[in-house]
Amino acid sequence: MSFNDIFKSSFLENVTSISIFDMVLAMALAFALGLFIFLIYKKTYQGVMYSSSFGVTLVALTMISTLVILAVTSNVVLSLGMVGALSIVRFRTAIKEPLDIAFLFWSIAVGIVLAAGMIPLAVFGSVLIGIILLIFVNKKSHVNPYIVVVSCDGHGSEEKATEFLKSKTIRMVVKSKSAHRLLLHHI
Repeated sequence: MSFNDIFKSSFLENVTSISIFDMVLAMALAFALGLFIFLIYKKTYQGVMYSSSFGVTLVALTMISTLVILAVTSNVVLSLGMVGALSIVRFRTAIKEPLDIAFLFWSIAVGIVLAAGMIPLAVFGSVLIGIILLIFVNKKSHVNPYIVVVSCDGHGSEEKATEFLKSKTIRMVVKSKSAHRLLLHHI
């Protein structure tokens, strides 16, 4: 009995199905394009609280999807098993910004395209998407809505606060107002 007889499922053939050079090139390009996606995300972010871990996730997601597709392109059985395994994964993190979904899909798509060997498409597509996002996302209007929460101790201070805000803004709308009566006890 030889070593090849032990692995009758063509395991040894799959080890050499993708060359080391192709793996290194795909992973290096995935890192570079993932970093590009991260930089575009950082440049176009408009939310309230920036999360650097989401940006790092974009780089990792690009590399992970490249790794997975490299593995499944050489083996039909493995690809079906991977689809089955990934179908049971549930992601519980809520996406707060709609544009974040685009960045997630962009990262996954670049990883898939790179692993499929379509390097020019991945590079050209990423540059084009990046330019489009930089142009349209950073196009800021001069009117940005903000929410201001003010706590006043009486009607007079409320009027002063309202006049101050009106003098500093183009348009102001009071959406909600609460009044509380302060009870003072004399001892």
